[in-house]
This record gives sequence, structure tokens and C-alpha cells, in this order.
Amino acid sequence: MKDDTEKFIVTISILGFMGFLANGDNYAVAPLLINISKDLNITITQTGLSVTSYMLCFGIFTIFFGPLGDRFGKTRIINIAAFGTAIFSMLGALSYNLPSLIFFRSVNGAFGAGIFPVSIAFIGGCCTDKNRQKWIAKFFGMMFLGGASATAIGGAIAYFGSWRAVYFIYGFLELIVAFMMLKSLEKEPGVINKLDIVGVYKKAFANKELVKVICTIFLVGFSVFGTFTYSGQFITDHTGYNILTVGLILTVFGLGTVIGGRLAPRLRQKYNKKFVPAAAILGTVSLAILFFATTPLLLSIGLFGFGYAFISIHSTLTTIAQGLMPQLRGTVMSLVSFGLFGGGALGTFVNGIVIQNSEIKWTYAIGAILMAIVFFMTSKVVDVSIRKEEAGAFPA
Repeated sequence: MKDDTEKFIVTISILGFMGFLANGDNYAVAPLLINISKDLNITITQTGLSVTSYMLCFGIFTIFFGPLGDRFGKTRIINIAAFGTAIFSMLGALSYNLPSLIFFRSVNGAFGAGIFPVSIAFIGGCCTDKNRQKWIAKFFGMMFLGGASATAIGGAIAYFGSWRAVYFIYGFLELIVAFMMLKSLEKEPGVINKLDIVGVYKKAFANKELVKVICTIFLVGFSVFGTFTYSGQFITDHTGYNILTVGLILTVFGLGTVIGGRLAPRLRQKYNKKFVPAAAILGTVSLAILFFATTPLLLSIGLFGFGYAFISIHSTLTTIAQGLMPQLRGTVMSLVSFGLFGGGALGTFVNGIVIQNSEIKWTYAIGAILMAIVFFMTSKVVDVSIRKEEAGAFPA
């Protein structure tokens, strides 16, 4: 399937819509934490554990789904994961206490692990080198547009109805798309003859450049998800707005990811190795703005810049990672997702402790420090990776 055909565009659209819903399912919790904690009679930090469990299971199970996609075919794994995440998203609406909420969200995250990395690996394998970042960025754009709209949609549904309806509606729509995917995705065979998870990861970890990229993505995940999860509470504390308005303000982050996703391929081509470090500087400044923000305008500026920087960094590092081991894209994307969501899980957990003992704004200070570290790491990682990529030195 060529990446300029009508069929490929339809495939991207369906995968993108599933990414839109599945990521929205994850991001919708940001403005809902207060309502969930009140309904289940638990603290904000305890409610945040459901986010940590989602991301942790996502990160752990992604380790298995990538090699499974390489062995049995990526579309087969994507289809199974789509039905699983849809069902457990709907079941999340039935949560009656903290353990049940954590269980349903954990299993939801486990199945979600088979959607994002394997879809991106599938897209990367269908694209030419010239168009790969463009199509990956478009998928990320749909994925984070889902995150952008989720805060507004989730806030609106919760405002006029209940937080439970948010999980059920998202799960029901995911189930519809899962049936569409079952009929429309082109079946493809596996690319390896034997499932050897230990063997493929030994090969992956032997690639030092890939390890550096994954470590950088881990820091990005900590910085992004560890702060955004509690942004709804942060905005509420500073403005006193209701959940609907808070959700609308949070959409600015997603808007930044959508615009950044569209511009990233062209800007990377123009600025080459300077692009990602520059985006990391933008992310650092944006998080510093959020730390000092006291008005909706400053909050919006900080959120937009943070979202723009995040997608610029992540889509570029993902493209570079795929180029490092093109014959095992599923395995590589598993490591990418493990880094992003593993970092996000740790960030959510650590920042939950910070909030218990201090003010929420200090989570942005931590995020800014980590993003500054990302700047120094990408100055080295991206420089070396691009030079090797141009020389064709990446091992297959």
C-alpha cells in the first residue's frame, strides 16, 4: 500500500480517529479529577493514581504488543487492542471505589498499548522515507486533537451530566470504530518468523543511539503527562472556573499539539538538528510561564507553547527512532511508547506526592527543569542521529 493512494489516506483517517478517541479517553481525566474524587470520596492524589495505573500498564504492555505486531501482523494486534480498550473504557463508567477505578483504567491502558505504538509502526512501514514524518505527524495531530477536544468534551459532559458518561461515550464510539477497522484495515503478515521477545529487545538495547532517544522520550513523558494531568486542578485553583470552562482552557494545549504536528516536518527539514533543541527551549519557557501564571491569558499562552513544543520534540524523536531499526518498527515503537508513558506514569506519581506536600505550581518547575535537560540531550542525540541517518549508518 503506497502512502499517496486513496486507500492509504482512508486507513490513516480510521487509525487517526481511533487515536483521537483513545487519547481523548486518556486526556479527558484532566478536568474530571475533582468530580471523580468527590463522587468516590477520595483525594485528588488518590484519583491521580488511576492515571498513573493507566500509563504504567500502557508502558508495560507496550513492551509485548510491539513484538507481537512484528510476529503476527500489526493490523491483527491493532484490531484486538481496539475492542479491548473500547470495552474497558465503558466499564470504567461503573467504577464504585478507588480499586475498581484503578482496575478498569489499568486494563484500558493495557489494551491501549496495542493501538498507539503498533499503529505508528504500521504507518511508518507503509511510508517512504520522504513522507514518513509527515504521516506520523498527521497521526499524532489526530491523536492529540483528541486530547485537545477531550478536555472540552469531557468537561461539558461532566458539567451537564456525569464523569461516568465521559468514559462510557468514549468507549462506545471506540467500539464503533473498532468494527470499522476490522473491515477496512488491510491484513498484513508478520515480519519475523519466531516470537523472541528477549532476543529482539537485546538487539534493540544494543543500539546505543536508540537507547539515548528512548531515555530522552522518558523525560519528555515525565514532563508532559506529569504536569498536564493536574492542570485542571491548577486552573480551578487560580481562576475558580467551573469544569466546563476549565476544559475549554485546557484545549489550548491540544491546539498547540495539532498546529505543531502540522508544522514539524517542514520546520525540521528547514532547521535540521537545531529544530528539537529549539522546541525544548520553547517547552522550558512555556512551563516557566505556567509556574508564574495567574490569569487565563498567561495560562493559555503557557499551555499552547507547551503543547507545541511537546509534539515537535516527540514526533521528531519517534521518526528518528524508527530509522534506527527499520526492520523492527513494532519493537522500536514499543520502546518509544514505554518511554513516553512510563515517564508519564512516574511523573504523575511523583507530582502527586509534590501536590500533597506543596503547591501544584511546583510540578511545572519540575517539568521545566526536565525540559531543560531534554534540550541538552537532544543537542547531542539528534545531532548524532541525523549525521548517522544521512550517512546511512543505521543498522537494520
